[in-house]
Amino acid sequence: MAETTPDEVVQRRGIVFWLAVGISSLFVLAGVFFTDPFGEALNTVVTEIKINLGWLYLLSATFFLGFVLYIAFSKYGKLTLGAPGDKPEFGLFSWFAMLFQAGMGIGILFWGVGEPILHYNHPPLGQAQEATPESAGLALQYAFFHWGLHPWAMYATVGLAVGYFSYRRGERKLQISTVFRPLLGDRVDGRVGKGIDILAIMATLFGVAVSLGSGTLQIDAGLNSAFGTPSGTGTQLGIIAVTAVAYMLSASTPIERGIQTLSNVSMILAFFLLVYFFVVGVPLLALNAFTQELGSYGINLIPMSLQMNAFNPDPWLGDWTIFFWATWVAWAPYVGAFIARISRGRTIRQFVLGVLVAPSLFSFVWFSVFGAAGIAEDRAGQGALGEAVGEDVAVAFFEFIDLFPLAGVMSLLVIFLVWIFFVAGADAGTVVLGSMSTGGALDPKRATKLTWGVIMGAIAAILLAAGGLGALQNGAILAATPFLLLMIVMCWSLIKAMSEDADSAPELMADPNAPAGRGLPDATGGVVPATTPRIAGGAPDQPAAG
Repeated sequence: MAETTPDEVVQRRGIVFWLAVGISSLFVLAGVFFTDPFGEALNTVVTEIKINLGWLYLLSATFFLGFVLYIAFSKYGKLTLGAPGDKPEFGLFSWFAMLFQAGMGIGILFWGVGEPILHYNHPPLGQAQEATPESAGLALQYAFFHWGLHPWAMYATVGLAVGYFSYRRGERKLQISTVFRPLLGDRVDGRVGKGIDILAIMATLFGVAVSLGSGTLQIDAGLNSAFGTPSGTGTQLGIIAVTAVAYMLSASTPIERGIQTLSNVSMILAFFLLVYFFVVGVPLLALNAFTQELGSYGINLIPMSLQMNAFNPDPWLGDWTIFFWATWVAWAPYVGAFIARISRGRTIRQFVLGVLVAPSLFSFVWFSVFGAAGIAEDRAGQGALGEAVGEDVAVAFFEFIDLFPLAGVMSLLVIFLVWIFFVAGADAGTVVLGSMSTGGALDPKRATKLTWGVIMGAIAAILLAAGGLGALQNGAILAATPFLLLMIVMCWSLIKAMSEDADSAPELMADPNAPAGRGLPDATGGVVPATTPRIAGGAPDQPAAG
């Protein structure tokens, strides 16, 4: 019998795949046949998490930001995610476009106008009077907070760990469990490792479902605004079905043809939209707001990061900050593994600063243009825009667009852009889920990706039917909580691995462009010759176990 190659072993759909599919299918069936009890149970569990574990989310998110900055500026920052001499697979624009659409795409379109207006009319933690200049500044400051350094630090934590073990340590697998090898040894190849991968898959499924559900709600609102189509569950399920076909077609193509092309197009359209509304909106206000709130954000970063209102509990914290932190944690295995997949050849310092700074600045500019203009329009219209947003945040962007020239054309552009973000993000989700469920394959088989494509769409549909945006938020928090604990341990494991590598091969730590003949530390602490043949994706190949 012919031997099975390592990559063929990785491609097999084993126990992790079937258990994850089974658990997610049970979740879907529970939502279909017990919709109301399912929604009530989900809400009860998540309420307890918000009340009792909010402190853990705030401390952890702040820790992750400090952790990745420490790694970037330590002696490890010069290391390349890959073999010495490896060059980046994608150019800066494509790299940024892909990581941004995976991490934030639909979100900034959904919340770009709505979140600042909601904070303006209902200030965070009662820190200002409603609908005042003070609450306007606070609104943008918290929008910066929720969409800035903290979420990208969570993504960078997972992405750095997965990328380091996949490309630097020769694991050659985009798999969360392999990151824990320094702590668990060979147990990551057994039941413990499989349990870790299943937890990561479930967090990813719910994280992607929030993105798909938010995109569906916004497309539904846009179609209703632009064409008067009926809005509701039926239309939303139709949108999910049509979009599922599109993202599964995209998932059938290689990354450089599907996701990369869609991501580049989406960033060009988003930039055009940003420039247009900067020009026709209130340019001076946008510039002043960006400057002022960037300063406020920087000064208040630590107080905001740890603000619990301990002696005057406020549900705002659970509804906003903890919800967003849980959403980013739920997205972390998906976005982290995906940006690790597209970041081979970049140094750790380039990776961390690129993931933290560029997307955060883009988000700050976005909220300064759309959020500040939205608040200005709400003030000028005696609260009319805020009232509409308060009733349904999904309509926020389209209600805003109606106040400016070329409203019909811009509405169509936004619908199209949301749809592209929708398709590209879901496509990336199928790649990551396919990889994590088949042993970390860098290029999962089409059938595997399509299976996850169907399940992602089904979970998004179930959560929408069980309670719309509220159920989507609850699903993210439920799935994120166990993975948050794994992320904390992940940091310990990464530091341990880097320290071991520094001790065993100090010349590599000092010189990221060392000659190829020196080799790389492998997963067991030995050295893999740098001339070892490579598999697709560029990581050093390993001999089969035994």
